[in-house]
Amino acid sequence: MGNSGGMAVARATVAELREFAAEAGFEDVDADADLGGGWSVVYCADPPDGAAAALARRTGAPVLTVAYLDSDVGFVEGATFAGGRWKALLNRDTAEDYEIPVDRFPVEAALAGALDWAAAGGLTADPDAVRAVLTGSEAFAEDLTDRLLAALGIAPAAPGGEGV
Repeated sequence: MGNSGGMAVARATVAELREFAAEAGFEDVDADADLGGGWSVVYCADPPDGAAAALARRTGAPVLTVAYLDSDVGFVEGATFAGGRWKALLNRDTAEDYEIPVDRFPVEAALAGALDWAAAGGLTADPDAVRAVLTGSEAFAEDLTDRLLAALGIAPAAPGGEGV
């Protein structure tokens, strides 16, 4: 059985992100990691709706959340402190198998939002790599998340702090 949990990535220390995630309504935060460069990740049962925006307001920095559907599909939400928001869908072909309306997650809008999000975080994103993630597929949506973080300029880490 796959992962039906989620994660949040923000420019904050691990301790701050855990605290802010609890304030934003995250439940069952079961792992975390320092991603380097001031970025951290927490893993949870499921990010609440609007969590990226709430965490961005609290951290004063861009935040990315991903909610997983059985490790098959990832629902990405990005938010910046200034109010920028974007959404994306990971593993679009698999999402169609679940009858998720992929047209509600346009690739070009997600790409533009992701690039703006990265710039707001002082990151250098690779537009071609971001597009490849947003249109690609993997056996596990978590693998696409790792690729997305790398394409946005953040080094991914596995739960518990071990680098991928």
